[in-house]
Amino acid sequence: MFRLIVYRLLQLPIIVSVVFLVTFVLVWVIPGNPLENAESGKRPPAEVVEAMKRQYNLDSPWNFATTYLKNVFTKVDFGPSLFYQDQKVSSIIGQSLPVSVQVGAAAMVVAVFLGTLAGVIGALKPGTFLDFSSMALTLVGVSLPNFVVGSVFLVLFATMLHWFPTGGWGRIDQVILPAITLGLMPSAYIARLVRLGLADVMSSDFVRTARAKGLSRNKALFKHALKVAYLPVVSYLGPATASVMTGSFVIEKVFNIPGMGEHFVNAVLNKDQFLILAVVLTYASMLVLFNLVVDIAYAWVDPRIDLT
Repeated sequence: MFRLIVYRLLQLPIIVSVVFLVTFVLVWVIPGNPLENAESGKRPPAEVVEAMKRQYNLDSPWNFATTYLKNVFTKVDFGPSLFYQDQKVSSIIGQSLPVSVQVGAAAMVVAVFLGTLAGVIGALKPGTFLDFSSMALTLVGVSLPNFVVGSVFLVLFATMLHWFPTGGWGRIDQVILPAITLGLMPSAYIARLVRLGLADVMSSDFVRTARAKGLSRNKALFKHALKVAYLPVVSYLGPATASVMTGSFVIEKVFNIPGMGEHFVNAVLNKDQFLILAVVLTYASMLVLFNLVVDIAYAWVDPRIDLT
């Protein structure tokens, strides 16, 4: 286990460096001038733009990259935002990252709960109306993009029925629709994994032995089979988290949530290199660390697994 943790932590700077390189090249070749797209909408004079380019090293990609990385790793300074005037990127991330983490965590709770529930129902009641309904919902979750589901939820439950607010952040009822929207797609995959896993495990020898000793079907499922069937779900939590985090970019914009996703969209539209790179580096680091947690959990659930 210790070797696994050390190995994955050593991978972190390599992965983040590759992500930074790819993102930096893509950002640099995108046409547009970020100094002319400030939040105020005012276009500065040409000589001011040239002076600001030299000040922020935007006139040379090499100087920009080396200076940016030096400040990030020595001072934990992501630089100023070119779109949000008079704001540091570090302060923007500090304010918006907790919001995005809360939205993502709520979405993962929804995904695990709904996915497990639908999968267990499908395994306990195969071929019934409940099984058909749960699998139909999972098919909808896999087929529809997040922004379509979010828009439908917003119109139906917020605008027409007035059950939830149309957006914003700060209250519990403002978390429900975004969490369900983001959690619907991974819950569909979890449901399929749980249902298939339980169908396979319930026919295994140790479950048949437990049933032969008088254990009921439900007790055999929840006491023995579910833990074994959940192994594929644990390994899927890493990709599921990545899906939720990337999906939040659009969903936070749809529901007007002041998270990193909304700031990232604004940064991309206005070519704010400092903010784009900071958000990408932050998310990449978080995904690597979370995948490490998933691997540790996988090895803990099944000690037979050797991930080293």
